[in-house]
Amino acid sequence: MQLNASRIKVLQAQDDVVNSMKDVASKELLNVSRDHHVYKKLLKGLIVQSLLRLKEPAVLLRCREADLSLVESVIDSAAQEYAEKDNVSPPEILVDHKVYLPPAPTHNQSHGLSCSGGVVLASRDGKIVFENTLDARLDVVFRKKLPEIRKLLCGQIAA
Repeated sequence: MQLNASRIKVLQAQDDVVNSMKDVASKELLNVSRDHHVYKKLLKGLIVQSLLRLKEPAVLLRCREADLSLVESVIDSAAQEYAEKDNVSPPEILVDHKVYLPPAPTHNQSHGLSCSGGVVLASRDGKIVFENTLDARLDVVFRKKLPEIRKLLCGQIAA
């Protein structure tokens, strides 16, 4: 019983290390949107990628309210780039001015709804949604790389 309790403690400690690493990565995401020149290019790329995944003639785009002017400045060129890559006419992109993604997390409010940046695109009927936020991308990469991360941080664990 003590051996099992020790194993559980070790696994919990390893889990704590991995989760703290993800928290650090989440906080680093906030720096991405601070450099407007780099972030503008990233937003355009995220929009193009989302359009390529959705393949819809008309989409609804949501972003953070703070990102609205940057998003609107790249929409036309993103639609054109998508059209050239997919050999179709540029899609109609409607920016949602009523519902925005949550703002970036602050030190005071780190556990509420927040978004570090990026976009969410959906078909006009809302049935197909492609979440291409920085937080969603971190979650996907983290889940995909979790076995490698655990192995690098914790080494091989005897069963």
